[in-house]
Amino acid sequence: MACGKRRSLFRTSSERLCHMFRHVAFGACAVALLASSAFAHHPSGTGSTGNSGPIATLSATTLDKGQSVAGVVFEMVKLDTFSNAQLIDFAGKHIHAHGLDAILAPSLVYAYGVTKDLTISLRLPYIERRDIREGSHSHGPAGNTVDFRGDAAGIGDLTLMAQYRFFNDARSRTEAALIVGLKAPTGRTGVRDSNRELFSAEFQPGSGSWDGLAGLAFTKRFGAWSLDASVLYQLATEGTQNTDLGDRFSYNVALSYRVTGAVPGPMYHGGPGQKAGHSHSHREAPAASRGPALDLVLELNGEWHAREETAGVREPNSGGNVVYLSPGLRLSMEAWSGFVSVGVPVINEVNGVQAEPAWRLMTGVSVNF
Repeated sequence: MACGKRRSLFRTSSERLCHMFRHVAFGACAVALLASSAFAHHPSGTGSTGNSGPIATLSATTLDKGQSVAGVVFEMVKLDTFSNAQLIDFAGKHIHAHGLDAILAPSLVYAYGVTKDLTISLRLPYIERRDIREGSHSHGPAGNTVDFRGDAAGIGDLTLMAQYRFFNDARSRTEAALIVGLKAPTGRTGVRDSNRELFSAEFQPGSGSWDGLAGLAFTKRFGAWSLDASVLYQLATEGTQNTDLGDRFSYNVALSYRVTGAVPGPMYHGGPGQKAGHSHSHREAPAASRGPALDLVLELNGEWHAREETAGVREPNSGGNVVYLSPGLRLSMEAWSGFVSVGVPVINEVNGVQAEPAWRLMTGVSVNF
């Protein structure tokens, strides 16, 4: 009888650890890539509300059925902006260039497990672009000048994502998932500058367009390590001011290491010869301490962006390709998790004349329930 009780307790503890592992392993799929963009003038729209794994890269792990994640993600992109003298020089050459100091993008995120292999997520950002300036060409006695237009801020576009895990080999701890999404034009598109002039579409918090998203995510775990990779394509359509802000393609890879705290052991269902997911008998390493867990994360986050078009005319000073090297860390305690990541561009290839990103900060906190 006592032996039977011990077996029952072990099975109950193992099942709880299985559910906790699914909670903890849920990575960036809760946040999804989103948003309108004109390359350097817009945030990446990435982030994570998970308790382990990557920060900007999308994980293939999904939430368990009925589980939720809610959180706040903050992103800041500091730009290597143009000086007033440079803007005046560009204006004299009839080059339409802008100076922009920084982009701030706090976002509310929520994800829900519809089934054990299907997770849906929502993200709503607030986007602020600071210190927008542009050169003004004039043939009068005053010559070329700089227009100080101020800040552009407001609610951004809402993104809905669905992640379906179509491959889950629990023995090899390998997962793959399909990601589809839709960006809705909920953001402000009528923001005006300090002179009451309408900002162009690339500086508006919202795009005014309906955009589709599709991608893939891959996750492989081995011991305390996790390897994650994801790609996501956003098909942009024409929105506010007859402007198509351009398609974007993100490609990411992340390596994570659990420094301290519980390290989930091999998790699979059933015994030898049985397929994963076809038995309620869970076999797993014994549970570790429920104390704080610290993860170190190193990512390469790349994004290619097409040139924008307004009324069918392509803007030469838009689009390009940027890749960030992004070290970060994550601290988790039971249902709570916080993270921080700093990205430094290792590839900064913008088209034409644009202010290039100097660095990117991503941080956030989330709770599982």
